[in-house]
Amino acid sequence: MEDLVKNARLINQQLARYGVKFGIYKDGQFQERLFPFDAIPRVIEADEWARLEKGLSQRVRALNLFLKDIYGPKRIIADGVVPEDFVYRSPGYIPQCEGITPAGGIYSHISGIDLVKGKDGVWYVLEDNLRIPSGASYPLIARTLCRRCSPETFRNNPVVDNRDYGALLRRTMDSVNTGGINVVFTPGRYNAAYFEHSFLAEKSGAALAESGDLYVRDSALYYRSTKGDQRVGAIYRRVSDDYMDPLAFEPTSLIGIPQSDGGLPGGERGRAERLRQRRGR
Repeated sequence: MEDLVKNARLINQQLARYGVKFGIYKDGQFQERLFPFDAIPRVIEADEWARLEKGLSQRVRALNLFLKDIYGPKRIIADGVVPEDFVYRSPGYIPQCEGITPAGGIYSHISGIDLVKGKDGVWYVLEDNLRIPSGASYPLIARTLCRRCSPETFRNNPVVDNRDYGALLRRTMDSVNTGGINVVFTPGRYNAAYFEHSFLAEKSGAALAESGDLYVRDSALYYRSTKGDQRVGAIYRRVSDDYMDPLAFEPTSLIGIPQSDGGLPGGERGRAERLRQRRGR
């Protein structure tokens, strides 16, 4: 631990050298900043983490079942558990997804659950980020640099290894792959988390693609590559819902992938329009 504190400046210099950055918009201007490293880690005991892991896994399963029901039979509304307006007036509700069940029935494959430990010693959930959670790459590369600066810290302490994250991400994409290559879909280099997109694509062996690299043909997604056009079997999207398809969502989007049918399966356009009217939008 002392070595980590002593080498904090060196680790931050290495992070800068490798271009580990995140972006923010301030006063309408995009600014890139170096990822700040804190040499003093928050230590979570193994027993405490095991309990957290069990609860978080259960939470993510419940959230996925909720989404599956909302875009499907809507029993949670019919049974009066959740008010109808709570769903249809929510800015996160997407009527275009009505009746669509993704491969494996999983809606959120990677979830960012924000935790905080209160003064009472109890862990609390601040937020469930199911859309495009960001930040996994920063502790990965920071841990790599920490190992280089202080290998004894990790040799002498039973720290859980996180170096298999890239392999876990690949297995996640492979588990829902419908036949084709894996792709990490990025809005481009001016996105706040572009470093992470490229880093995770490299670590998982997936292709890093922007909207111009992808197109839809006969309801299938293809990737333009130097090897020719390749079918995409799984896509890890890092593009917000509203910008995914300019024909179905935000019409001014330049970072989405337009589909010839507007992103809606047959017979869904009318239903989507009725749902929009129902929401008062």
